[in-house]
Amino acid sequence: MTPKERAERCAEVMWTDDGASQWMGMAIVEVDEGSAALELTVQKHHCNGHGICHGGITFALADTAFAFACNSRNQNTLAQHNVISYTAPAQLGDVLTARAREVSLTGRSGIYDVCVTDQDGETIAEFRGMSRSIKGQLFPE
Repeated sequence: MTPKERAERCAEVMWTDDGASQWMGMAIVEVDEGSAALELTVQKHHCNGHGICHGGITFALADTAFAFACNSRNQNTLAQHNVISYTAPAQLGDVLTARAREVSLTGRSGIYDVCVTDQDGETIAEFRGMSRSIKGQLFPE
């Protein structure tokens, strides 16, 4: 199994039980070893009282891309710490893409950066996630 095939299989297994991401309207764009991209179209139920995309939705999209990237090697991995900076508001109808990339993986600890952009390529948020591997795999190998 190639690293990309492993990452795709991991994503398939995770997506099957990821009711939250599916309920929010996310879609997987691509996955590979140490990276992932997910997409979400901002709908009315994603917007806050200011009429813009709720920050929690943007965070959830970035966090989900992070999760698929850090679990791409078939080693159960969880978030240890996350931080996000919002740089521009997302509007109703915007198509947001969260692209996660591995920055560092040492032992059981990883660092991942996620950039969330809109359909015009404007940066909406920058997210950094720190991961920690735990026992177990997503599927038997």
